[in-house]
Amino acid sequence: MIEIQNLTRRFGDLVAVDNLSLTVGKGEFFVVLGPNAAGKTTTIKSIVGLIRPSSGTIRVAGHDVQTHPLEVKRRLAYVPDFPFLYDKLTPWEFFRFTAQMFRIPDPEIEPRARRLIERFGLEPFLNKTIDGLSHGTRQRTAIVAALLHDPEVFVIDEPMVGLDPANARVVKDILKERSRAGMTVFLSTHQLAVAEELADRIGIIHRGRLAAVGTPAEMRDLAGKGGLLEDAFLQVTGGGPPQG
Repeated sequence: MIEIQNLTRRFGDLVAVDNLSLTVGKGEFFVVLGPNAAGKTTTIKSIVGLIRPSSGTIRVAGHDVQTHPLEVKRRLAYVPDFPFLYDKLTPWEFFRFTAQMFRIPDPEIEPRARRLIERFGLEPFLNKTIDGLSHGTRQRTAIVAALLHDPEVFVIDEPMVGLDPANARVVKDILKERSRAGMTVFLSTHQLAVAEELADRIGIIHRGRLAAVGTPAEMRDLAGKGGLLEDAFLQVTGGGPPQG
């Protein structure tokens, strides 16, 4: 569902992503880790079409991100670590707006939204303007809006930022459920425990390159018998702190 071939992105003399190739399959839950400035965000923004590669190609659900951007956007959802929302709308107005953008028929909007609203506990906030909501509630609002059109591919950056444990659990449960039902998830985080709990495969990006990739068990094996994912991360990245 996500096919990255020889992706390179330069910003002047800085090579943010360096000849990165990766394939993530349908229904796979892929988690990417890496130190600060490793190239994770540049890779994500390239996948969703916000940054044009200097070279290389990216295909999402069989469509080239650069030559068929609308086909990609119809099939993809993206939630950044600090999502942009229309602050003067209420969450309910934002859900309707988002659903209409994806041409969801009006009779289907409320039933789709209600199922997610209940899971995320957003009922008390539906008629309050978004500019007065906490970061965690804004994050939940963004995730509900992103899931309304049943995307084939969901790209999400640091989803647990600002969420309390109960809502973090809901996010993890829903993403795992959707993945098992066939949605491809590409998630970036600095929380190693989240990667170990959710990932089918983990990739570590370091200095713009895909330095290691494998199942959680395979990644732990990099550190030797009895090793932890943290040990593997530090080994692959040369001892840098495990932060995103």
